Amino acid sequence: MPIVAFALAAYLAGLLAGFSGSLQLGLMAVAVAAIVGYVRGGKHLLPFSALTVAGLVAAYDATRHDAHCAAATNGARAVAVIVEDSVAPGAFVRGRLASCEEWTSLSVERGAAPAGATVIATGSVSRTARGVQVQHATVIIARSPGLLPRWRAAAARAIERTFREDAPLVKALLIADRGDLTPEIRDEFASAGLAHVLAIAGLHVAIITAAIALALEAFGVAKRRASIITIGAVVFYVALIGAPVPAVRAAIMAVTALATRLGQRPVSRWGIVTIGAAQPLLEPRVVLDAGYQLTVIGVLAMISAGRLGKRLGVDQLARLPRMLVAGLLGTTIATIASAPIVAWVFGRVSIVGPLTNLAANPLLELAQPMILCGLVLAPITPIARLVADAAHPLLVGLRDVAQTGASIPHGAIPVSPSPVAMTIACALSACVIVACASRDWHRPVLGAVAAAALLMWLPIQPSHGSDVEIHMMDVGQGDAIGVRTAHGHWILFDAGRAWRGGDAGRSTVVPYIARRGGQLDVFVLSHPHTDHVGGAASVLRTLHPSKYIDPGFAGGADAYRASLDAAKSSGVQWMRAHPGDSLSIDGVTVSILAPDSSWTASLSDPNLASVVALVRVGEVRMLFVGDAERPEEEWLIAHAPGLLRADILKVGHHGSGTSSSDRFLEAVRPRLALVSVGAGNTYHLPTPSVIRSLAAHGAQVLRTDYLGGIVVHTDGRRIVVEAAGDTWELSRDSPTLPPSSSDR
Repeated sequence: MPIVAFALAAYLAGLLAGFSGSLQLGLMAVAVAAIVGYVRGGKHLLPFSALTVAGLVAAYDATRHDAHCAAATNGARAVAVIVEDSVAPGAFVRGRLASCEEWTSLSVERGAAPAGATVIATGSVSRTARGVQVQHATVIIARSPGLLPRWRAAAARAIERTFREDAPLVKALLIADRGDLTPEIRDEFASAGLAHVLAIAGLHVAIITAAIALALEAFGVAKRRASIITIGAVVFYVALIGAPVPAVRAAIMAVTALATRLGQRPVSRWGIVTIGAAQPLLEPRVVLDAGYQLTVIGVLAMISAGRLGKRLGVDQLARLPRMLVAGLLGTTIATIASAPIVAWVFGRVSIVGPLTNLAANPLLELAQPMILCGLVLAPITPIARLVADAAHPLLVGLRDVAQTGASIPHGAIPVSPSPVAMTIACALSACVIVACASRDWHRPVLGAVAAAALLMWLPIQPSHGSDVEIHMMDVGQGDAIGVRTAHGHWILFDAGRAWRGGDAGRSTVVPYIARRGGQLDVFVLSHPHTDHVGGAASVLRTLHPSKYIDPGFAGGADAYRASLDAAKSSGVQWMRAHPGDSLSIDGVTVSILAPDSSWTASLSDPNLASVVALVRVGEVRMLFVGDAERPEEEWLIAHAPGLLRADILKVGHHGSGTSSSDRFLEAVRPRLALVSVGAGNTYHLPTPSVIRSLAAHGAQVLRTDYLGGIVVHTDGRRIVVEAAGDTWELSRDSPTLPPSSSDR
């Protein structure tokens, strides 16, 4: 490995430590750089240490600049924001301040704008953990989207027309748009060690580059001209998908390799990787992008595995064994090397990753060029559809590999690493890569062993905070909401859906609670529809709560009967919910408001018999309504009007127009509205009119299909929200203007 690669690594380590804001990690990074410099030769000790310090200073300067830019918004009522997603009333939209790179989010009450537009947002401006947020925002378009966002939006529409049911996966593979992927698919790929497949990375760009070069060669194009055309095609493709950071890095590597070939001045693989990884020299915050980190680590791991394979004599094997051994060696090293990042981002480490990658890579190598052809040929619909149909079996096979890998017992280990553990794990990863790449492998192996020993010594049990937490888990088209007390006791409302061969209880709820620690005391089922009770049996058998509270409305779903059987076999006490019932755990009080037995006697729809629970923590009130529809809302208004007011509302029936009437919202007056809904669901929920109505009543609306899991913290007075990698305090402001007719 050339010395320039070590030098860049020292600088990047300083950047990462600097952005963490931890002096301890900064000193640790400088110490590690000094040790590496000493091992590489005493003359490198000071330069490596200086580069790490330079990274710390660059990170500090970038953080200070962004903080100064954000501070300029203090006291402002309007800010200019470049939005990432389309804007509509009730939307929670992310973007950047137009004046700097500071992260910004908008909770929109009025106005609309397309993705990529620059808008003037007026409302309650406040600071968050990552930047700035405008609550109760009214937006006006200041500048239309640029060329790249328009191209990307057009590509997304073409993919949807051409690939139909495969469109969500194709959009992830081609244009890095994962918004329509269901939680089940994202969870399967993560558990199977294939999370990188769903992000545009070096592998995707390399496959496309090779496919273009091979196609030009097949048509007899001269090598020099073919290289020039390939460079242009790769640059156009990366621009077409909006130039995400990992794709830009991969394109820089591909263009560098082709350009050096044109100039007949080849550069080593290490040199090409170093050039591709140098983006943070121009924009330091790039180092924080998980896609950038994974692609750099992945390429380094594959090069190191190739060096190790040569030393082990793999190239002397017959063709088929050589391919299998080399592939398994590469995927194993890549899985180990990328494990710290995957653990930090996805909360798990995949044990089956080497095998699933070995099976998935050939499918991806065949599918990626075909789906790109389908996109390019989209204007010629019949031909594009033929290409899409040909790619369909490959995409199904890719999904099957992920499903199979995710279904292997203990194939993925849930983890919750601390920053210190993450730093030590990264050191272990670096030692593994160096040991594989270097002939002098003894010292890096000793370093890896020492790092592994430190990781085993660190405590792994997550600590509990002093606040009560409300966790809306991302279970797709279903509900699963956990309330965790300050002492780690859980009350779970619903357990998500079930599907053939799996359920959200096993895949999402149980690992989620296990990662955060604590005991499940009570399970509350809102009603016996499969999207709420599907995962209940898995939860009851695994977590053994003491009570199972149920509306007592008999349902015909197999999952409901399975939940009752699981409760009986696990010794869980079954209780029927009655208005007036209450329980208290660690200062969290749960009061049942509905359903009433006389009300449910004449019902045939379980939605109308949903358990409605008021959860109180100090002065903060939360209302969970299951799938209650307007008739049950009217019953509540008539029988419990004084108990409905709540700061937080779990929106009924996934935001369906059958719920959340104006009369009900006026009685509740929520400041925060949480919508649990699946991305791209076939029910087309939530209903836009409901989202507009929630915004018009002054609620900040957060949806799991856009944001993933949502966590709310409260000490009984303040409400702090954690979503999409950001944290902010909920504003007490209310709308300053009455809703217009267009907003309704």
